[in-house]
Amino acid sequence: MIFNSIHFLIFFTVVFSLYYFVLKERTKPQNVLLLIASYVFYAWANWKILPLLAVTTAIFYGLGIASFEAKTDKRKSLFTALGVVFGIGTLLYFKYFNFFITSFKDLFEFFGLQTNLHTFKIIVPIGISFYTFRLLSYIIDIQRGKIEPTRDIIAFSTYVAFFPCILSGPIDRPATLIPQLQSTRAFDYSLAVDGVRQILWGLFKKVVIADNLAVYVNQVFENYQDQSGSALLIAAVFYSFQLYADFSGYTDMAIGVSKVLGFRVTKNFDFPYFAQNIAEFWRKWHISLTAWLTDYVFMPLNIKWRNWGKWGMILAIVVNFVLCGLWHGDNWTFVLWGFYHGLLFIPLILSGAMFKKNKIETYKWDFPKPKIVLTILLTFALWTLGLVLFRSESVGQAFEFLGGMIQFDTLRATYLMFILKDTWAIWFVLFMLVVEWAQRKKEHGLETLGFSWNKWLRYTFYFVLAFTICLYSLKGESPDFIYFQF
Repeated sequence: MIFNSIHFLIFFTVVFSLYYFVLKERTKPQNVLLLIASYVFYAWANWKILPLLAVTTAIFYGLGIASFEAKTDKRKSLFTALGVVFGIGTLLYFKYFNFFITSFKDLFEFFGLQTNLHTFKIIVPIGISFYTFRLLSYIIDIQRGKIEPTRDIIAFSTYVAFFPCILSGPIDRPATLIPQLQSTRAFDYSLAVDGVRQILWGLFKKVVIADNLAVYVNQVFENYQDQSGSALLIAAVFYSFQLYADFSGYTDMAIGVSKVLGFRVTKNFDFPYFAQNIAEFWRKWHISLTAWLTDYVFMPLNIKWRNWGKWGMILAIVVNFVLCGLWHGDNWTFVLWGFYHGLLFIPLILSGAMFKKNKIETYKWDFPKPKIVLTILLTFALWTLGLVLFRSESVGQAFEFLGGMIQFDTLRATYLMFILKDTWAIWFVLFMLVVEWAQRKKEHGLETLGFSWNKWLRYTFYFVLAFTICLYSLKGESPDFIYFQF
């Protein structure tokens, strides 16, 4: 069940009606409804993976209380370690078991040694990377004294399985969502309306932009050996916008649905394609994951290796991003993608610019100055090169793709005609960039856009967006969100 489907529309209509009109402001019954709805939503993908979610939730609920009530720091650390080992172990088994077997097998065979290692058909539970990180932050924050465990099993279970966010985030911290689940929630008209606008913008990015760019991107990546350099370059750029429109579109919908239900969840994107260096980019892209890795991986390693100065920080950031790559999947392409981003931080660390906040200098009519445009384009180019690794099925394919991409050839008229005639997506990308540039200091693309317009003009604008979404929805079944695979 995906947000841009008739099934979800029916599902959410039922949940919304029961939530506000039947249960009204009764917190516990509302939470029970949300938990049931979340489990139904999750089971829709594959009901066989639901017991793992329920059992894992129960284990961390008990470990959280045991850690908090432990009489000594040693016992507290023991319960925390059990939670971390169980959480990481579950991830390693379901996501990486076959990856390790294949890697060891290839290594032994490289040295001429035959093995009897075999891979297994392991179903990777959808959303496991996201809800496991929620659980790990819960047990670690209890051990650090940042939060106290909740004894409300319904609220805790709902925090873990909250249906707008379970499949692809954001990765909310317990201190963000659990208190909201334990407080009274009445219908907030202004918050709900803002949520609907954010859902509309997310749907536009997903259905109109991402799904249409995917047609060209998939065609080129699947037949990359027969493509010209210009076709490969265009596909790489298109994939950058496809990934952003797809993932941030999902996030906009998830946050918007949460707002309609009266929740404020973690912001996950802050218009990253306007970043001026790669460090700023990662502070704006997949913010909840970046912040999680910063707090639980980078900072502890950076403190541990602080005696090594800047080189200790470099080592910590490289390890951090290698783990970030591994979090995305069981392929060496993701490992190299993470390593690549770690290397991009080295000049920023050595120059002391890693934590520098860059201002966007503009002219009178909000046009960016040339220097700003160049730094934004350079950051985008570095990101796009890395995404070839991210999108490729193997390291060999990635390097062949990159090698073909840098081969000089003129932009063939056939490709130009394809872009301009057979897909409107490029024009919608430009529209998206203009809208988000105008709203770059806001929470999402439609937060205040059109508020100064005539009322009829503003609602006509919303209607055109909705009509365009419906028009493109009729073209065929929309593919799953890209981050569902992680």
